[in-house]
Amino acid sequence: MAYTLERYALPLVDEALRYARVVLLLGPRQAGKSTLLHELERRGSIGRTLTLDDNLTRQAALADPTGFAAELKRPVAIDEVQRAPDLLLAIKQIVDRDNSPGQFLLTGSANVLTAPRILDALTGRTDLVVLWPLAQAEIEGARSNLIDHLFDRQAPAIRDAPVGPAAWFARAIIGGFPEVRTRSPGRPRNSWFETYLASLVQRDLRELSDAQKLEEMPRLIRVLATQATGLLVPDRLSQRVGLNTRTIRSYVGLLETVFAVRVIPAWRPGIAIRERLAPKLLFADTGILAHLLGAQTDRAANDPQIVGKLYENFVASEVSKQLVWAEHQASLYHYRRDREEVDLVLERADGSIVAIEAKASASFGASDHKSLVRLRDALGEKFRAGVILHTGPETVPLGERLWALPVSALWHPTETPNL
Repeated sequence: MAYTLERYALPLVDEALRYARVVLLLGPRQAGKSTLLHELERRGSIGRTLTLDDNLTRQAALADPTGFAAELKRPVAIDEVQRAPDLLLAIKQIVDRDNSPGQFLLTGSANVLTAPRILDALTGRTDLVVLWPLAQAEIEGARSNLIDHLFDRQAPAIRDAPVGPAAWFARAIIGGFPEVRTRSPGRPRNSWFETYLASLVQRDLRELSDAQKLEEMPRLIRVLATQATGLLVPDRLSQRVGLNTRTIRSYVGLLETVFAVRVIPAWRPGIAIRERLAPKLLFADTGILAHLLGAQTDRAANDPQIVGKLYENFVASEVSKQLVWAEHQASLYHYRRDREEVDLVLERADGSIVAIEAKASASFGASDHKSLVRLRDALGEKFRAGVILHTGPETVPLGERLWALPVSALWHPTETPNL
């Protein structure tokens, strides 16, 4: 299997194998986990790779998880481990007796850590790495990480970037799934997205849930696409899809578990307050979102009902991917208070933040960054940097610790940002 693009999560997995008894590599199906496993095997970082997508292997693991795990020669990689959840409990017993690092590398396209008994079993024994679909920085081979620059109060100096839809639209409608990049626009690409969504519902979600109304899931997914980057308010969705709010919350949770969507909590200085505020919903891959919105042609690049949500989702998904390998580890939020709104707030454990606005326009004025200014003034030194990611050609300083950056700053190859 050809390993064509460097995945920036690869060094993280290698490092984790040197310290943790069990390493979990989680992410959506078709994001490239199996390819990454083959590369690790080629390099000698792991030994044999087994996949629970293979029926005989899966049946053996389900029938006798303890015996199956005990017979494995370590180090070993097991792909799609969520298909035999009890295997994780058997692995726990093994690594409790032997605390050597790097024994098991487990991958999954469903977040096994959402099951309390599995989380309890793996706590303290496991390092977690998330593999999202390809980031634009990986596609371009750009090692620079915008998040790290911003937390260091720096911004890349960019000139002559593409302007308007040319800056981002073609990238967004392809998305980051590796196989999609090999397919022509139109029917071949649309067929892949349709098959992927059907498999998501008919296989992945049904394996995780005994819900009786999963036939309503495709409709809910389409409705969620129209609400992408907006506040997730189940009461409002209930009227549109004919499901009660409890079911909607459950189904959105299932979609999170298989990494199809992300629910971004609201940010406020007081942690307790955040729990009472509405989160924002994003799609993990903008290619999927564009397909659901019918935005797979250049004509959609001029549709204001599509462009705003697709662009913000594109920016948010790229930021989420960069967070995986950023030196500055941070949590992702959105901010809304009265008339003030910031699309993304990244907060480190020490309380310092970076704020990001996504603006699908090449022009902007003072009103476009007033929320950033107020947030900077309110937080003082905890405010590291604020940026507008726009579709104009160059970096523009907006004041102390504030910049307007072309969206290509997310994959710009420079390693020497300006101060």
